[in-house]
Amino acid sequence: MIYGPEHEELIRSLTKFIDQEINPHVDEWEAEGEFPTHALFKKLGDKGFLGVCKPVEFGGLGLDYSYSLAVSETLGKIHCGGVPMAIGVQTDMATPALARFGSDYVRETYLRPAIAGDLVTCIGVSEPGAGSDVANIKSHARKDGEDYIINGQKMWITNGTKADIMTMLVNTSDGAMHESKSLIVVPMDSPGITVARKLDKMGMRSSDTAQLYFEDVRVPARNLIGEEGKGFTYQMLQFQEERLWAAGAGLKPLEKAINDVIDYTRTRQAFGKPLLDNQYIHFRLAELLTEVEQLRSLTYRAVYEYVRGGDVTMLASMAKLKVGRLTREIADACLQYYGGMGFMNETPITRFFRDGRLSSIGGGADEVMLGIICKYMDILPKQRRG
Repeated sequence: MIYGPEHEELIRSLTKFIDQEINPHVDEWEAEGEFPTHALFKKLGDKGFLGVCKPVEFGGLGLDYSYSLAVSETLGKIHCGGVPMAIGVQTDMATPALARFGSDYVRETYLRPAIAGDLVTCIGVSEPGAGSDVANIKSHARKDGEDYIINGQKMWITNGTKADIMTMLVNTSDGAMHESKSLIVVPMDSPGITVARKLDKMGMRSSDTAQLYFEDVRVPARNLIGEEGKGFTYQMLQFQEERLWAAGAGLKPLEKAINDVIDYTRTRQAFGKPLLDNQYIHFRLAELLTEVEQLRSLTYRAVYEYVRGGDVTMLASMAKLKVGRLTREIADACLQYYGGMGFMNETPITRFFRDGRLSSIGGGADEVMLGIICKYMDILPKQRRG
């Protein structure tokens, strides 16, 4: 059992917050294409939800990662994908390396206000020519006295139009691609940063996503996270938490999709009886719920090993792969059982169908997860094992 009484109290508290402060507004935020990020994050920070696993000395609760899983799983109760994703960027994607490897200066200056909800964060890894291929990023920073000067661009940046700071992966040398990168905290009001455009997405409508340009952006060298040249390693470790977060956050929406279609097919009459009375439908839904429980077990096991200090790269990759594929499978199957209503935007399954498609792309595409798993299975061709 991964959750104890303290976890359950955290889940109850966050569920109450979601019911009062988020879900009543989701439809409005989806229609507007954004939500009040700073105001909502401040409320979350005041409740302690943005730093459950972060160091106490910088405003966090100092709990282990199982509590972060409890938060991510509970965020799945939000009636859209965009808002929980934006929160997850703040808690499990842009700040883990900052909390783990950052100097006291960067943690006091940037981590503490992020935990408090006073700063909105984003993670700057993907570029137009380097999405899942992290090692191939082109953005670079060169030293100039006590500063770095950054040039390049970043793409598909969640919170990109609202963020106060970016944890940015850049090349800081011309060495081997896995040893030439660094993570730097970049204040987003720095001269030379341009929001090229707010991206128009198929789903995740309430979450802002941006393409950003950086032209001679000057950042203090003390904003470096950890050691220069270790950024690729730090980002790979950060990806573990991002992928565990994605798996945890997917559980409740999957359950809701199945339960919603049960309710609908129980009341929808076709050929003189409820749709749910068709054995094919109720057997199929039973199979799908079994798959969700298997994903939960895999995710809980991965988090258990992570809390114990184990390398969960393979398990986290499996969980990330499974949540993406299962989301696609369940969204498609459940939408089909709604018939014509499944094609209407007024039906929640259509939002889940659109939002959920990102699960197999963001944070490392399915094919990248398969490559990582194969590497740990030691079945890759020799030339691809580097």
